[in-house]
Amino acid sequence: MSWLTAEEALAELGTKPQTLYANVSRGRIRAKADPADPRRSLYQESDVKRLAERHAGRRKSETVAAEAIRWGDPVLTSSISTIAAGRLLYRGQDAAELSGHATLEETALLLWNAENFACTQTSTAQPASPSIQAALLALAGRVTADLPSLGRARPALQAEACSVLSTVADTLAPGLANHPLHIRLAACWGRPEAADCLRRALVMLADHELNASTFAVRVTVSTGAALSAAVLSGLATLTGPLHGSAWRSVDALAEAASTAGAEQAIRRLLLRGSRPAAFGHQLYPDGDIRASVLLSSFDVPPVFCDVQRAGEEMVGEKVNVDFALAAMTAAFDLPEEAPIIIFALARTAGWLAHAMEQIESGHLIRPRARYVGPQPADA
Repeated sequence: MSWLTAEEALAELGTKPQTLYANVSRGRIRAKADPADPRRSLYQESDVKRLAERHAGRRKSETVAAEAIRWGDPVLTSSISTIAAGRLLYRGQDAAELSGHATLEETALLLWNAENFACTQTSTAQPASPSIQAALLALAGRVTADLPSLGRARPALQAEACSVLSTVADTLAPGLANHPLHIRLAACWGRPEAADCLRRALVMLADHELNASTFAVRVTVSTGAALSAAVLSGLATLTGPLHGSAWRSVDALAEAASTAGAEQAIRRLLLRGSRPAAFGHQLYPDGDIRASVLLSSFDVPPVFCDVQRAGEEMVGEKVNVDFALAAMTAAFDLPEEAPIIIFALARTAGWLAHAMEQIESGHLIRPRARYVGPQPADA
């Protein structure tokens, strides 16, 4: 990731300093403190160049579309969540502040713009322990039986959203239906002391703007598919190593650090040209707020402290939420798959919010491909 000084950014943009600062405050240009002089700021080069090209009128529509798909301008409008000036906001409310007291259920109501849960589903037969596989199977079992989402009013969709969340919760946090999900999750893992930290994690992970899994959810439901089908798409996408399964790379780094030392383990990754998954996030140039909230809520194990200290110095980026989830799992001796189970349970609330918002928009998401394959031979 390349950064520009204020002078370089202004030269590229051809604007006044006030305009540069306005673009930063609106989230169009990412900025961070200059390590050499904290009184000065550095500006993300790709953001500056993209904005400069837009103002110069040089971008064709196909270029705009291609860049939008890959960390570019928003491709869909949403009132659910955003990341601005290092803060994660849920319908304008600071998620970090919410995590101090809210439950996932309360956060879901906020994201859904609902007043109360519209169903009273109770748990039935449960798997022996939380399982992503069980969640995938339970959702798949609903897809052909549930009604399509088209032509249904918001109260009916909210009731079904609650039912889908219950289905996921019964597989990822089995327990009594009248208990909060963080209590159920802590109880089924036999770690009641982890309950409050789990609550914070569930709130902080409930939504994160238009990430890969959320986009998959919106594409699916835009066809009129059932809410369960949309969440199934999101959950399948979440399992990828560049998304919800990034914790595996963090675990591997911590394991290597425990034998070879943190600096040596990170050095080996960097020498291979690999970027450690534990550090940095495109949307948080000054550090992932989700990681900050979680890491402040438990005693970080020594090996993770060593990795954080060495990595932030060697990589030049702060640890992210994947690091925090892996560290939390080690701190409370949770099952190996705890990070993705926490992630999936939390994010189901956000996926359902985006699904309902997409349904209300009435639009099918159908981008075009820019064909670069062989052309037909001349007749």
